[in-house]
Amino acid sequence: MRITTGKGMTAAALTLGIALVATACSGTAAEPGGSPGESFAPVTIRVALPTSVTSFSNSDIAVAQDLGYFKELGLTVQTTNLKAGGDAVKGVVSGSFDIGGASIEPVINAYVTGAKLNIIASYADRLVVDLVTPKSISDAAGLAGKNLGVQEVGSFREVMTRMVLESAGLTQSDVSYVPTNANAIVSGLVAGQIQSGILQPEQLISAETKDPDLHSLVNLYSIEPKYFYGTYFASQSWLQANPEAAVRFAQALTKAHRTMYDDEAKVVPIIAKATGFSEDIITQAWTVYMKDIQAFAKNEGLDQANIDYTVGRMQKLGTLRPGASADVSKLVDRTPITQAVQNLGSVAARS
Repeated sequence: MRITTGKGMTAAALTLGIALVATACSGTAAEPGGSPGESFAPVTIRVALPTSVTSFSNSDIAVAQDLGYFKELGLTVQTTNLKAGGDAVKGVVSGSFDIGGASIEPVINAYVTGAKLNIIASYADRLVVDLVTPKSISDAAGLAGKNLGVQEVGSFREVMTRMVLESAGLTQSDVSYVPTNANAIVSGLVAGQIQSGILQPEQLISAETKDPDLHSLVNLYSIEPKYFYGTYFASQSWLQANPEAAVRFAQALTKAHRTMYDDEAKVVPIIAKATGFSEDIITQAWTVYMKDIQAFAKNEGLDQANIDYTVGRMQKLGTLRPGASADVSKLVDRTPITQAVQNLGSVAARS
């Protein structure tokens, strides 16, 4: 039955019009996945990223930004690229940033020594890096006496390097560490200034193109499949003041992860622009990240067993800060990601 007003407008159309006007006047946006008519106030989130140029591993934030996933949830996300994950941790602890991205090691070390932080989500949570050397080095034992490129002791790349050294019965005293910015490792390898470096897949592909004498000596995921990699974290005070913003942030990232799996053609140009690599290189890297390793969580992620395993590895490697308590049972605040996945609905888990 068609019900009309006295001026011929349908009741449904009139209701829709009133709702749109009310939303526009209120300055709020309707929340995707929420109840009909639900709205929220806009929030700006300052995010620190752990490398001077965004890598594929944390390009989920670029995908969410470019495809409007933050915007549709009322978020304005301002990103700043820093030199290392430790800098992102310091920035969040000081209040300069609301959320930080970093590999898990500096976050754990800050937490166990008193920093009031919580992990709320992840970027690539499986290791997607290789230790790359000239082909003249054929095994880990061949690293002895060589110059190895790392950011700083305790940083992600140094920890990965230390695990490879450990596999050959070597320690830091058997090699020479050369402080190297994450985005200068390829040039250092090509120039012969360093004889090893930890590279992301896109960096490895680029390095092999520039110098065919370079190769992957060790794929870290193949030897450490349980090691937890990338985190997004916030101060506990910010989380207490902005619980809904944290949920929306996690929701946008989770939606980005799913799009990264499901729509290669859509995300490759975005990731290429964010990382500075060609679309051809990012297409090759996409296969490694999204098919071979399946590096991003499709649902909640934050596997506690893997986090506990990582703490144990840090203790064994000596990368857990001396004198620190290793109790990380409350390091992860699952509330934001759990609510985010409830809002989106769960999908089939990765293999």
